[in-house]
Amino acid sequence: MTEVVDSDELLRRIQRARGCARDEERRWRARQVDLGPTDPEAAQEAAVRVLAYETVLRVLDEILTPGRHDAEG
Repeated sequence: MTEVVDSDELLRRIQRARGCARDEERRWRARQVDLGPTDPEAAQEAAVRVLAYETVLRVLDEILTPGRHDAEG
C-alpha cells in the first residue's frame, strides 16, 4: 500500500535522513582515524563509507537548499 504524505512530512523525513547520514559519516570518519595505524584495509573500507555518506549529505543538502552549494564553490 502506498502512503500519501504532505510536503511538511516529506521535508521532516529528508531532514531526519540528513541527520542520520551526518551521524554515520562522523562515525565512519572516527573509525577510519582509529583504524588507520593498525588496520589499513579496514581504514580504507571506512574511508569509502565516509565518501559515500558525504555524497548522500551533498544530495540531501541540495534537496533542502537548492543552489546554495553552487554559490559556495
